[in-house]
Amino acid sequence: MVRKPKKNKGIGRLATLGILAILIGIAIYYFYSADQGQMRGLQFGNELQAIQEELKAEQAEYYSNVSMWQEDSISTEEMLQISDLHLVRMDNIISKYADLQIPDTFSGAVKLFKLSTESQLESDIHLINWIETGNESEKIRSDELLQQSFEYELAGLTSYNDAKKGNP
Repeated sequence: MVRKPKKNKGIGRLATLGILAILIGIAIYYFYSADQGQMRGLQFGNELQAIQEELKAEQAEYYSNVSMWQEDSISTEEMLQISDLHLVRMDNIISKYADLQIPDTFSGAVKLFKLSTESQLESDIHLINWIETGNESEKIRSDELLQQSFEYELAGLTSYNDAKKGNP
């Protein structure tokens, strides 16, 4: 009788265990990457929200000062000093958009938010010119730019919400 040589079962088991280890490693990497992406997305959302909140607070404070100036509670000279500081703060806020780590799906929304903020700044510059000179055309231009800023803001919000839903 001819005896068949035994196949080495140890090598087969070792190969199976190696493939299994590779598959487990791939699965762990996949879920880790997805989790990291979710964390980056959450961080991006929080940073963008912080910028928008800072902008809202700055604008509210500035327009409160404008109202006080219109009521003669503060002088024109004082208002112009407040305005200079406001312009510096607005430039600082605009620069924060560049520091964001923007996921590709949200890039359009961030561009619109930034355009909105830049339009607000330009509006404020015309408002300051009106405060300084009394030229009504400056006030009208300021109002037009403020409306444009509002439209960019609404478009940015729509784009952001669409990106969150996965409909860029």
